[in-house]
Amino acid sequence: MIAISVLTNPEWPKCTVGATVCGRLQRWQASSHTSCNNPESTVNPVGAALFSTIRLSPLGVGPHDSYNHPIFPFAKTTEPMTESVLDYMTRLGRAARAASRVIGRASTAQKNRALQAAANALDAARAELTAANELDLAAGRANGLEPAMLERLALTPARIDSMIVGLRQVASLPDPVGAIRDMSYRPSGIQVGKMRVPLGVIGIIYESRPNVTIDAASLCLKSGNATILRGGSEAIHSNRAIAACIQRGLAEAGLPAAVVQVVETTDREAVGALISMPEFVDVIVPRGGKGLIERISRDARVPVIKHLDGICHVYVAEHADLDKARRIAFNAKTYRYGICGAMETLLVDQSVAAEFLPEMARQFREKGVELRGCERTLKIIEAVPATEQDWSTEYLAAILSIRVVDGLDQAIEHINRYGSHHTDSIVTEHQAQARQFMAEVDSSSVMINTPTCFADGFEYGLGAEIGISTDKLHARGPVGLEGLTCEKYVVIGDGQLRGQESL
Repeated sequence: MIAISVLTNPEWPKCTVGATVCGRLQRWQASSHTSCNNPESTVNPVGAALFSTIRLSPLGVGPHDSYNHPIFPFAKTTEPMTESVLDYMTRLGRAARAASRVIGRASTAQKNRALQAAANALDAARAELTAANELDLAAGRANGLEPAMLERLALTPARIDSMIVGLRQVASLPDPVGAIRDMSYRPSGIQVGKMRVPLGVIGIIYESRPNVTIDAASLCLKSGNATILRGGSEAIHSNRAIAACIQRGLAEAGLPAAVVQVVETTDREAVGALISMPEFVDVIVPRGGKGLIERISRDARVPVIKHLDGICHVYVAEHADLDKARRIAFNAKTYRYGICGAMETLLVDQSVAAEFLPEMARQFREKGVELRGCERTLKIIEAVPATEQDWSTEYLAAILSIRVVDGLDQAIEHINRYGSHHTDSIVTEHQAQARQFMAEVDSSSVMINTPTCFADGFEYGLGAEIGISTDKLHARGPVGLEGLTCEKYVVIGDGQLRGQESL
């Protein structure tokens, strides 16, 4: 068992961009589309009063009675727009900016009330949700959607249950907004610290899974942000139905409907407008295929929180417990093939490869995993010869590439060259090796004796996540409530004047 002591000092730099709407809409349309940490310190009377008023409201509210009447008709047809897409999106953006000022100062209890009421509304609207989803599924089948896409699109009773539970879980999470840290006295007598505040307006662009509407809306609401949600056209009816339930919750809590807005048009020009409105939108979070995220990252005039690939590695080191290593590698690959934390490349130290690989390969073959190996791997087990492209491929399928490496340094070099800076793990009982791996692998999550599929906001204790970022600014790794906020400096004085400290 390796124990690593960790020092944390999170910093969340803010990105600011200033520009006007338009700019890149034509290029977007022309492109192809795819899918006080010092409790013993004293404060002056003004500071004490300030601290006594900062977010001390209760974190939870009691459950409300379920709604027993229809919400409103969800399965409405798409009506022709009477305004341009740009005018429509500008109207949404302006409303979101105004709503962000309201939700940004809302109490924790008020936000939790909205979340609990939205959960009750979802529970009461199961029939309407199912009917709206059936419209999307029927359209998807008619349009030839792949079975995997249809499965992601379906709102099963279990998924509706999960959405309801998710809302209640987010309501139970600590509210990061208003938290103050690192207050300290300066020689001048002033106190300086940092306060956590919402980002403002978050635009979220995602594809077929309608349950993302609840995940995104709940996290943005709890973190004090307004949000504009642009889901895939294939889920338009489901997203409208879910949005209606969320807006019921907002109304119950006395919050404006524009805190959560779902883009009603399926016109792809709306995406180009959303990512080109820095005066209304503070950050964009895309969730979808690599092509979609690449185009948004290229064309956006608003900061983007993203990851393109999940090319994750497990390295079985010289001093690994090989039975433990097999269990970890098997779980990392086969827990779920389609998640971004699935292992795509297995690296094995040459000193243990001959002992480790035969039994490992047998287990993978029994599970139906296709193995692709380097030349040294092919001398030990039967596998398809790996190409250079395999090392930089996110399969999201029952395919695994295997490479035998000469040692820790070569493993780290391989990961930093071919990986996507997402999640990488070492299996070893050698503490110095573990520390080197942890320090030198340039990924948002680095693991020791743990399968990469643990890369998940819920597993990290965040309650939920809006996505995983492989960027270094503003957030890195699973993005939960805290990742949807930033920090501003707060300075408290009692009449001190600069340059007159000695007076």
